[in-house]
Amino acid sequence: MLKYIIKRLLVGVLTLFILATITFFGVHAMPGDPFSQEGRGLSPEVYAALEEKYGLDKPISEQYVIYMNNALHGDFGESISKRGQQVSDIIVQRAPVTAEIGLIAFVFSMGIGLLLGIISALTKHGAVNGAVTVFATLGVSIPSFLFALLMMIVFGVWLGWLPVVGLKSWKHFIMPCLALSLGPISNVTRLQRSSMRDVMNDDYIILARSTGDSESKVIRKHALKNSLLPVITYAGPMFSGLVTGSLVIETLFSIPGIGREFTNSITNRDYTLVMGLTMFLGAIVIVMNLVSDVAAAVVDPRIKLEK
Repeated sequence: MLKYIIKRLLVGVLTLFILATITFFGVHAMPGDPFSQEGRGLSPEVYAALEEKYGLDKPISEQYVIYMNNALHGDFGESISKRGQQVSDIIVQRAPVTAEIGLIAFVFSMGIGLLLGIISALTKHGAVNGAVTVFATLGVSIPSFLFALLMMIVFGVWLGWLPVVGLKSWKHFIMPCLALSLGPISNVTRLQRSSMRDVMNDDYIILARSTGDSESKVIRKHALKNSLLPVITYAGPMFSGLVTGSLVIETLFSIPGIGREFTNSITNRDYTLVMGLTMFLGAIVIVMNLVSDVAAAVVDPRIKLEK
């Protein structure tokens, strides 16, 4: 397993390098630059001084080499739109907020999704199974931002039950976390239902029943653990998706996290901040995919992590 982990980490580093390269030339190819936006009113002298300060007066290839060399040493530069603030400091400040929202949404998704999936797989009531199926279908069909807007209108404006801006109390977390977790809840429900139904028809379940064990014990001791494998495999990418997919949600609810910062950095053409946030979010995706693979192998020893 150690050899597999090292190999995956090396592939992850290469992937991150390619991502950084594409992002670097992509952001520099966008029309305009951080200092020429309408309304800035900069004199030619000030404009030239700013370009020199951030190295934008150099050829693009030279800028790339300088940036990548600095990034390898942990220096992601100074934010262009937030003068005097280092990109690494901004990430350290904003990441905990996004991580907190993502973690709560992850717990929502796993807890509710597993419960609904198990109920749907084991119930003999067609109405219950049908209701879960409808919910799972709607959950993957409705975009998170649309669901967020609907909740803001109904619970924030019409009823006034929940606040819609910031993260000042536990009530502020409800709508953003629900909006983020709607799709994952549906996916977990579908995966768990399908896996549980397959497992319940396996030979070892029939054998366990024949020994006289109660149905609840058979489910708890044999079926549940083996049915969790597809969900565990999905959990890693789901968590990284919750963190990296909070861009629009954080903007809608004015949450001071990575997602909102990333959106603003693109609008402001803040090259260094876009690069730093992209590499940070890319690293999260790579690491969580690796964690989910290793966790699946731990749960099911039959999985060999050799490739």
